[in-house]
Amino acid sequence: MYSEFYRFSGEPFLLTPDHRFYFESSVHSQAMAHLTYGLNRGEGFIVITGEIGAVKTTLVKRLCASIDGHNINVAHVVTTQLDGFDLLHMVAAAFGLPQQQNDNKSTLLLRLQNFFESGLRNRSRALLIVDEAQNLPVAALEELRMLSNFQIGNVAPFQSFLVGQPQFRSILASPDLEQLRQRVIATYHLGPMNRRECGEYLAHRLQQVGWNSDPDFESGAVDAIFAHSGGIPRRINTLCNRLLLFGFLDELHHFTADHVRRVVNDFEAESSGGGERNGVRSGDPGRKDGEIGKRMDLLEHRLGRQEVFVKRVAMAMYDYMSHRDSQ
Repeated sequence: MYSEFYRFSGEPFLLTPDHRFYFESSVHSQAMAHLTYGLNRGEGFIVITGEIGAVKTTLVKRLCASIDGHNINVAHVVTTQLDGFDLLHMVAAAFGLPQQQNDNKSTLLLRLQNFFESGLRNRSRALLIVDEAQNLPVAALEELRMLSNFQIGNVAPFQSFLVGQPQFRSILASPDLEQLRQRVIATYHLGPMNRRECGEYLAHRLQQVGWNSDPDFESGAVDAIFAHSGGIPRRINTLCNRLLLFGFLDELHHFTADHVRRVVNDFEAESSGGGERNGVRSGDPGRKDGEIGKRMDLLEHRLGRQEVFVKRVAMAMYDYMSHRDSQ
């Protein structure tokens, strides 16, 4: 809705990871430096952790977009609670190996080893990126370590980046993963952006869709967005997406701190479930509560009036054409 109103070429605050919107804050620059260092080393494990919404996946996709596919064969898997054997099947599928009915653990490991070694002989090494690594049990992480044992001479044909939420650092500290920890060559925790970067992040994402300072955000609005998002990119996206919808419904071209607070109040009312707020019961079926809900009602009324107007214009055009044809 609001993209047409503000003349954007697309939606600037989509929640789906998109490397084209990648913003290199100080923390994301450091994380990318660690990943690039790992690529240059060509061995072992690199561990990147971050809070939910810290755009770890966008970071990974940005890296993948910059990799020369002729020299590095990249596979990206998003894990759930998999045991070791299922993880190996997922890794094989990610690298394009066909599934075989008679596969057991030994034959699957042998096929992966042959694949990695064949690639290295053709001057291409394998890079596995494991997203949501905190979901993996210790046994599955041990299988990844076993893959890192493969070597041709003194060269490792396989390496892995492990990307996960903060609790993954505690998992890695397990005594059962001592051998894997010894193969981790760098780790980095992706923290939140600061206030200045929050404002730059807003402008960056808006500029990707043709923003020309409409709407504009006063300094207090950016302060409020930073305060309520904590500098976490996905939280900023969620808040600003709703803020722009609010602006469209209210025909706003200038956002203030008060506008941000009103949208935040809507979020809080929605997340409160069925609790009372200002004497009004929220969460009732079929009810639109809060500022956005009121404006949606106004929009529906406005669209209804426009529909009547369009019908009248169509009838007038029809009468005009019929009268002209009869002459």
